[in-house]
Amino acid sequence: MIGTSATPSPASGAQASGKTVATDPGHNIDLDAFRATPLSHDPFAHLIIPGFVRAEVREAIHRDFPEIEQAGSFPSRELSFGPAFAALLEEIQGPAMTAAFEEKFGIDLTDHPTMVTVRGRAKAQDGQIHVDSKSKIITVLLYMNPSWETSDGRLRLLRGPESLDNAVTEIPPAEGTLLAFLNGPTAWHGHTSFVGPRRVIQLNWVQDDGVVKREQFRHALSAKMKRLNPFR
Repeated sequence: MIGTSATPSPASGAQASGKTVATDPGHNIDLDAFRATPLSHDPFAHLIIPGFVRAEVREAIHRDFPEIEQAGSFPSRELSFGPAFAALLEEIQGPAMTAAFEEKFGIDLTDHPTMVTVRGRAKAQDGQIHVDSKSKIITVLLYMNPSWETSDGRLRLLRGPESLDNAVTEIPPAEGTLLAFLNGPTAWHGHTSFVGPRRVIQLNWVQDDGVVKREQFRHALSAKMKRLNPFR
């Protein structure tokens, strides 16, 4: 099937607001663990939850993960994937997830759509120190790598842009791990160079629908260029 990065309708049994959403434990994801984990503010507002994607669904999601042969970030709607992966994307863009993030970060996300991109491989140039664009409000990274033995390719949250050595914490991109952070001018992050498979789903709440359209067009154009020239 073809994916979509548009915000889905509330899932069956969920309500846009109220008790059902507020207490939904999640099917593919562990929202109870998310609610129970306090925000860290060093070096910027973030939280890390190993096992956020539930262990019992990871094998199916891994099987249904889109085949991505090139490095780079691809809009989910440009990819083909199976039903287990589709169900995960629907849930992370659903009302219970949004409500949990609103409560955790103290932000009203009502008028802010979601955007999902997916990576399957990393190239040597990936991981350079950066902050996300101002159009992104919250960034969520869901790692889906069955194992991660190497010390490279582990995202570091940094106190500044000068060096990867100035890190507060490092996150192995192990299967099921969530990293979420509030975007801002000091939300510096990056990782050491790694070449090879590195599966990650990126979810962002963004400023408006115009951002979604522009980013989808930019990513789609970049993806087409990569397919035409996979060595670039």
